[in-house]
Amino acid sequence: MGEARHVAEQFVEAFNAHDEARLHSLDREDVVFEGPGNVKLTGTDATTEYAMAWIRAFPDARMNVHQTIVGDGWAVQEFTFEGTHEDTLSGPGGEIPATHRHLSGRGVQIMKVEDGKIADVRLYFDQVDVLTQLGIMPAAVGATA
Repeated sequence: MGEARHVAEQFVEAFNAHDEARLHSLDREDVVFEGPGNVKLTGTDATTEYAMAWIRAFPDARMNVHQTIVGDGWAVQEFTFEGTHEDTLSGPGGEIPATHRHLSGRGVQIMKVEDGKIADVRLYFDQVDVLTQLGIMPAAVGATA
């Protein structure tokens, strides 16, 4: 149980340090990743690039973990992503040019750790909230900040 928590914490530390080599080293070669927008990736290069795309687009990107739950080789982290959108973000719907807006979005990532490496990741976040905060989608009628 401690191994999954430790590796999940290492991932967040590497992400917050914007350390591409460390992010890459935490994944198994055959890591599988699923994320919003029907994103499905396999392999360390692809999963590291996904994280780095966010870091490049949000040069002050930071994950703040609020809760971690571990069990049977899995770690679940509830987090807030914070950053300012200063460069193009490539995603499943295409490229989003820099909006220079601050983003604060909640998410959950679920990681399976095997032999000290990340084997499986499932990332969940509200795409509509992200696009609304970036000014790409209008806020819902009657929505409050």
